[in-house]
Amino acid sequence: QVQLVESGGALVQPGGSLRLHCAASGSIFNVLNMGWYRQGPGKQRELVATISKDFTTNYSEFAEGRFTISRDNTKNTMYLRMNNLRPEDTAVYYCQGSGWGPRNFWGQGTQVTVSS
Repeated sequence: QVQLVESGGALVQPGGSLRLHCAASGSIFNVLNMGWYRQGPGKQRELVATISKDFTTNYSEFAEGRFTISRDNTKNTMYLRMNNLRPEDTAVYYCQGSGWGPRNFWGQGTQVTVSS
């Protein structure tokens, strides 16, 4: 089993930056494919970015050039650096792990609010 805990969400002004953390318990983090998702108010959950177990990254169009996903397997932690934040980035951000058995693992989410 893997437990994922997000942190780093906050209220930030437009144009600001944040770094989100996703800490994983257990000993299998390095074999998981990981991703960040978000769910804005009244919206469906959507993919933000993914990073595979071999560090291959992919980004949704809105994240490309502004967000950076990374992972540190020595710390069992994944990160999402977000720059030039916009009001439409306001959402609960979730981390997800997959690739170990049939189920996906999800964290509880961290709130990001972009507002002046």
